[in-house]
Amino acid sequence: MDVQSWTTLFVGLSFSLYLLIAWVCRVRDTRGFYVAGQGVPTIANGMATAADWMSAASFLSMAGLISTMGYAGGVYLMGWTGGYVLLALLLAPYLRKFGHFTVPDFIGDRYNSTTARVVALIAAIFISFVYVAGQMRGVGVVFSKFLGVGIERGVLIGMVIVFIYATLGGMKGITWTQVAQYWVLITAFLIPTIAISIKLTGQPLPQVGMGSPLVGEGVHLLDKLDEIHREFGFNSYTEPFTGSKWNRLNVLCTTLALMVGTAGLPHVIVRFYTVKTVRAARWSAFWALFFIALLYLTAPATAAFARYYMFDSLQGKSEAELPGWYHKWNDIGMVLWLDDGDGRVCYSGDDRNELFRGGNLSTAELGKIASEHQVWLLTDHDQGADGRGVLRSKGLSGPDRDIIVLATPEMAELADWIIALVAAGGLAAALSTASGLLLVISSSVAHDFYYRVINPQATEAQRLLVGRAVIGLAVVIAGLFGIYPPGFVGEVVAFAFGLAAASFFPAIVLGIFSTRVGAVPATLGMVIGLVFTGGYIIGNRFFDMPAWCFGINATGIGTVGMLINFAVTLGLTPLCKSPDEKTRRLIESIREPEGAGPAVQIETTPGH
Repeated sequence: MDVQSWTTLFVGLSFSLYLLIAWVCRVRDTRGFYVAGQGVPTIANGMATAADWMSAASFLSMAGLISTMGYAGGVYLMGWTGGYVLLALLLAPYLRKFGHFTVPDFIGDRYNSTTARVVALIAAIFISFVYVAGQMRGVGVVFSKFLGVGIERGVLIGMVIVFIYATLGGMKGITWTQVAQYWVLITAFLIPTIAISIKLTGQPLPQVGMGSPLVGEGVHLLDKLDEIHREFGFNSYTEPFTGSKWNRLNVLCTTLALMVGTAGLPHVIVRFYTVKTVRAARWSAFWALFFIALLYLTAPATAAFARYYMFDSLQGKSEAELPGWYHKWNDIGMVLWLDDGDGRVCYSGDDRNELFRGGNLSTAELGKIASEHQVWLLTDHDQGADGRGVLRSKGLSGPDRDIIVLATPEMAELADWIIALVAAGGLAAALSTASGLLLVISSSVAHDFYYRVINPQATEAQRLLVGRAVIGLAVVIAGLFGIYPPGFVGEVVAFAFGLAAASFFPAIVLGIFSTRVGAVPATLGMVIGLVFTGGYIIGNRFFDMPAWCFGINATGIGTVGMLINFAVTLGLTPLCKSPDEKTRRLIESIREPEGAGPAVQIETTPGH
């Protein structure tokens, strides 16, 4: 069978499994819909959390970012990994003991304020939509490449699948679906990387292979990459803090924004409410970190292998000599060959590339268009004596980051079934996180707004109906974001982390560890942090606003937003009313060491 047949088989089987699980786990009450009845086993919850956490950004983009950025790409690895540790140790057990399954619910009751609840609700929906845009983008990329359908149709198929199993099974169905999706994605990530490591270095462990000599050459892989980079005028692959965009300050701010943003992500926090006790929540965090590490410790090796193959298969080749994988990705507009000798495009792909055909556009103009469409710039600007072109960056260091993991097995000429397995893994990663995010949006509207604010007398059936209707609407909006994405997957997800860092993290931390902070300071801190960070990202990313805040880029500005939030909240606290005695006792109780008693249970009626 060819790649498309294998892909159809793997995707069809995995999607059938997801739908079967959703049907078996369908729920009829809000407790099962939002927290899976708090009956998920610890190890299973760890797998589900890992799948929820490792989105398309982890599976598709992280290795791509490290591959194209080199040392600087490590900020995503450090930030996302460190952030999960921060969440698991600092916040999750306390939030679980508090007994609320959404962040807006925690903030609303902790600060005893409907206004604070609504602000948190708006922030949760905004962050979740930004995050889910990246997942739908990943779904579209996989479908368009491996199943021969357009990105729009691929996104539509993903929307239908997610809608069915999210609305049928709620959190219960999503949890067990994510367990299955974890095994699909981790298998799809590890098998090709291990195969490539053996092929290039003879080492079965990719982490060892990345630091080993290449077979038959006697030169270490990373040394070879540094040599190739210097030969073509790039910074060394392993050289740190290169350029103004990734200097020490930007590396620090981006890493910190990703870390503290993790601790404020509502779709991850809710997973700690699906187990029975606080102790089980802690062990879930341990298992999740173990399952996450299997992919995260492999991603740098995948990135290095991909970088090597990109240069090895493309450098010094004329257009006619380019390998087959290049032409396949070009056909869907992910790779573009530019002839900048006369400023004309001499090779283009699908209808989307009509923008690039004809005309005497300058190289700079072509570069801007290519950047907007996230395509790969490959030019023949510098020609040798034999008339062949060489690989040059021209401001874009590599291909669309979202295709690196998907294209590397093809670059390495692995078996067709392995290439297809990677496609199924990419879909599993994107859909697992998308379903969790859609449930957050649903719970924010149906539970935190409709039930807790609009209609406290709503029945179980009414709340379920509203929750499922909201998922349907959210799926449509998420699909539009996937078809018209604001950036590549990893970048969009990084924006969501920055927004979470600037809004939720200070309110949650101070809500747990301070009995003095009241509703007004916390609410104003969230609003100012969110508005500042969102405005900076939008201005810098879409309106060519310079990075005026000490040169900090859009992916790292969440750190500044977080500091502003803390400053506003703590500065206003002495001037504003403190929480009442009942709230202070509640805060103190969740910080007490856990005894033999059960965790606080979620109430089914408004108030406490």
